[in-house]
Amino acid sequence: MRAYREHLSTPNTASWTMLNRRLDDAIPFQWHHHPEFELTLTLNSQGQRFIGDHVGSYGDADLVLVGPNLPHTWASRKKLDHTEPHIALVFWFRKEWIEGMIAGSVELQPVKDLMNRSLGGLAFARETGLALAPEFSAMFDLPPVQRLLALFSILDRLAEDSSAHPLSHAVPQEVEGGRSRLDRILAHLHQHYVGPTSMPELAEIAALSVSGLHRMFVKHTQVSITDYVAGLRIGDACSRLSSTNEPIGFIAEAVGYPSVANFNRQFKAQRGMTPRAYRAIFRHASTQTRLS
Repeated sequence: MRAYREHLSTPNTASWTMLNRRLDDAIPFQWHHHPEFELTLTLNSQGQRFIGDHVGSYGDADLVLVGPNLPHTWASRKKLDHTEPHIALVFWFRKEWIEGMIAGSVELQPVKDLMNRSLGGLAFARETGLALAPEFSAMFDLPPVQRLLALFSILDRLAEDSSAHPLSHAVPQEVEGGRSRLDRILAHLHQHYVGPTSMPELAEIAALSVSGLHRMFVKHTQVSITDYVAGLRIGDACSRLSSTNEPIGFIAEAVGYPSVANFNRQFKAQRGMTPRAYRAIFRHASTQTRLS
């Protein structure tokens, strides 16, 4: 599936765009990007999110800020309350607009830092999402001026939130002449990262030489293709380790590592611990939740 460029229209009465998205069946996998920042609060839903080279699980009150041109999607697995829809409350605003607003206001410098940190995606704690959920919902009933002030109030609170953690190691840069080549490569990698990576095949997809492909990819993502694929594989493994009881050997092969020893090495290199230790953290947290 190709990552498509989403075109967002801004209403005549506002400088930015918002959407109250409600889906009864599922949040579908729709790999896309756009030049706007995106702030999304997902409610009554569980599944996986894919942001750049990040693959991870999400749950109720998932709050994420995605930078411009960073490919992303959510894909739901189930609803928490089956009588209610999956809900995604989404705010989009252009990079040039937010930078212009910040440039004239010393008070908004923390928001500038937040925007810079979000270029590869930022995820916030569930507690933050729950605390801000009423404000997100109320936005849709506010007049334009109050809505604008409420947006900056939310961004200011997020700028001071210490729970934010980065998601994607790959941060997209501006691409001269459009993003079609890079998009084709990213879409292919996200669909086929479990299998072996063929540089000649990827070069053909991008209509470049192998050396040209390497230069383009590193320039615009800041990582090599090999590291990007490893990030996708380990991200998928993290999701499985934290949300399933699948054996570690099964997970290793499922994400593209036939050798468990190699999987353990790659996992520890990226996460600083073994897969078993990573899973134990989530099992301990789950036990503490049941006891509390």
